[in-house]
Amino acid sequence: MSKKRTVCLGIESSAHTLGVSIASSDKGILSDVKAVYKPPIGKGIHPREAAQHHCDAIARVIEQAFHESGAKWSRIDIVAYCKGPGLGPCLRVGATAARALAYYLKVPLVPVHHAVGHIEIATLTTGTKDPLVVLVSGGHTCIVAFADKRWRIFGETEDITLGNLLDMFGREAGLPSPGGLAVEERARAGRNYIPLPYTQKGNDVSYSGLLTSVIKKLKEDNYSVEDLSYSLQEVAFAALAEATERALAHTEKSEVLLAGGVAANKRLQEMIQHISDEHSARFCVVPERFSGDCGAQIAWAGILAFKCGVKTSLKRSFVRSRWRLDKIPILWRGSA
Repeated sequence: MSKKRTVCLGIESSAHTLGVSIASSDKGILSDVKAVYKPPIGKGIHPREAAQHHCDAIARVIEQAFHESGAKWSRIDIVAYCKGPGLGPCLRVGATAARALAYYLKVPLVPVHHAVGHIEIATLTTGTKDPLVVLVSGGHTCIVAFADKRWRIFGETEDITLGNLLDMFGREAGLPSPGGLAVEERARAGRNYIPLPYTQKGNDVSYSGLLTSVIKKLKEDNYSVEDLSYSLQEVAFAALAEATERALAHTEKSEVLLAGGVAANKRLQEMIQHISDEHSARFCVVPERFSGDCGAQIAWAGILAFKCGVKTSLKRSFVRSRWRLDKIPILWRGSA
């Protein structure tokens, strides 16, 4: 791996967030700017509308990222973009901008897997070395550990992700976006536990039945949004914590890292920390600033990948809406 200083401009555009960051291999994250598409209350992300939002914001966000970093255009060594997974129209906005910048600056173009970005920004900011990672967001819910040049999955969702579960309930309850944050706020005021289906299949979790049940109870109008939010979190998080404990007992890792947008949830942090403490494992959580989608995750992962020879030609700079994390070779990490 090259030790030469590398400065990267990274672009994240997989879903509702357009993020641009400038990062340096020796100084870390120099700037991280984002613009977030917010759908109307009760509605989910409309891919074309989100993509148009990103198109309208991209020039401003790039300019602000340079302003905050103090970097000059001539100092950019590589441009990285989120190749996937994500919403096709949104991914293409970021890829198109990255392609144009790489061509204009005459620098290499580096594709980055969105989940790899989440993990790498979390390990950078927490100092973890070889953790069991619990990755929870709108696009991912999985428990992974590194082995033989890949992130190996020890548990995952069989249907919807934890982030989607919270978002969809939030929409049905008329809560503002982002749904996960609004549900967490309502859950703090909940006082009564309402029984909801707890489903696990092996070491995987399943949330679609839980969502159907909680929405049905919401429409019955016999329960408060606060109590339903509290109960939903308790059941969903407990299932994930149980799966995490099984994976931790199996892998015997000495670190547990909570990453992704839902990692900012304080109740989830409490549960994962509890099972970490039970197994004498150091618990770490990505800083809230970098928990959600951001350009920093792409810029930092782009530097790591590029230093191991990963890059793509402009003609082959495609995007992939579906792309499993365990299919990506991780060349910069030593074998565990």
